[in-house]
Amino acid sequence: MVKTFTSRQEFNSGDKFYYKCAEDFTPTKGSRAVQCLDGKWTKLTLKCEKITCGNAGDLPNGQFKYGESTFIGEKVYAICNEGYTLKGLNYMICKRSGWTGEFLSCEEGETTCSTPAVANSVQRGGDVAVHRVGDSVSFSCSRGFQLDGAQQITCGSGGQWQPQPPRCLPSPDKTQQSSGNKTGGCGVPLTVYNSNANLVDKYISRTSFSSADKVYYVCDVGYTAAGGSRTRLCNNGEWTPLTLKCERKLCGSAGEILNGQFIYSGVAFGDTAKAVCDEGYILVGRATRNCMSNGWGGRIPVCEAMTCEEPPAKTNAEMESLQEPPYLYRRVIRYHCRVGTLIGQKELWCTKSGMWSAPPPKCKEISCPSPNVANGYWRRAHNEIYHYKDMISIKCDSGYAMTGWRTATCNHDGQWVPGLPKCQRTNVAPRRSYYTN
Repeated sequence: MVKTFTSRQEFNSGDKFYYKCAEDFTPTKGSRAVQCLDGKWTKLTLKCEKITCGNAGDLPNGQFKYGESTFIGEKVYAICNEGYTLKGLNYMICKRSGWTGEFLSCEEGETTCSTPAVANSVQRGGDVAVHRVGDSVSFSCSRGFQLDGAQQITCGSGGQWQPQPPRCLPSPDKTQQSSGNKTGGCGVPLTVYNSNANLVDKYISRTSFSSADKVYYVCDVGYTAAGGSRTRLCNNGEWTPLTLKCERKLCGSAGEILNGQFIYSGVAFGDTAKAVCDEGYILVGRATRNCMSNGWGGRIPVCEAMTCEEPPAKTNAEMESLQEPPYLYRRVIRYHCRVGTLIGQKELWCTKSGMWSAPPPKCKEISCPSPNVANGYWRRAHNEIYHYKDMISIKCDSGYAMTGWRTATCNHDGQWVPGLPKCQRTNVAPRRSYYTN
């Protein structure tokens, strides 16, 4: 548990001190407040349990594979049945709002990649029309061309080649390098087009090189060496080709956001990650992080829950249990009446817009009219007002019989239920007859 303030050193009798559950825990019962009474703090009854996402549901034509737990930060992985292919990422992440991530589905059929077309290249492993997931193709460029991109690519689970197919560009070595001298030396080696590499600084000021001299290259800022040689050799007046491969540096994950997630354009140098909060939460901090040469720039933003103001006090209804602020998104408060009937919504909750879902209810006193029954009377004090749930027992006067129910109760709509009885006369005198002689 975490204290909500710690700056004060002394407290007066009657002062309250509030606690909240630690990150990734949620309150389950008890009060988050303790009070100073007669020099002692009352016992803290707040109970906190670690948030869990539980079951991720059903995956048609597949199944979910869980780790040891389903707490916040844990992943659940999707595995499709034989003959079905997964579309999208193969996992979801447990956040405070539940399992989040792309919608996972298993579609019938096998995922394949079409043969990559790279002009002026020779392919190894690319002599079939379609490739299955996991198949690889390697490239080498024709004479006079140099490779720009990855030498080997693999068919990914989404039907796309990873990384993207390379290009074979005209080699600039023979056409762009400065003229050598007559003794077999070389001029200044010019920058190799689209190589993302440059000469080491100490060679930049030199204007000529002897035969067998070497020069060294370094990858540009934001790029890292991924194979090949850093050197070129002056050989009989010409520079050997540059084989150094410089690929964009990877930044990996931009971090985890509680109650939110990053949407990536990619995870390599120059890519961005944009933070998006879950429903009912607002972003605090910069939304976008840029992948730089030394990792992700900026800080991980925070997604804070929307809060609602104190519930309006202008109501005669009472909350079932007093709740302390703040009133966060989805917090529910319940009302009841000590006297009368509740008019309005019994439950209110804090919505994603920071407003309560409805106005607070009110308690209205329900009364029924005086239960006057002709030729009858009732056993109870003759009140001026009969309230909701009041019950009376009715009897008929002597010589009258009852039709209907003997007892009646004042209902919430101000009516006697099941209805007032009737008293009908039973000792009607026989009609006289007159005879004439």
